[in-house]
Amino acid sequence: MDRSKVVTQIEQSLSDVLQRPISGLPEETRLFEDLHVDSTSVLELLMALEDGVGIDVDPERLEIADFKTIGTVADYVVANLDDRG
Repeated sequence: MDRSKVVTQIEQSLSDVLQRPISGLPEETRLFEDLHVDSTSVLELLMALEDGVGIDVDPERLEIADFKTIGTVADYVVANLDDRG
């Protein structure tokens, strides 16, 4: 899956979690400050990405920096896709 598809899936998952349309945002968009995501929403986002992208989230490897922006979430997803082999 290429990065643009990953970003699209993140936007779709954010739309579902936040129950409002999220699309076409720059990767620099901050989850907490700009989109008002909270810790519960992050967990819901991770579950949605597990289902939507097929990654396995390892709670031991999670860092808050992975959820700073849409771009850092995309980096996290791409890295976990690569880990699957």
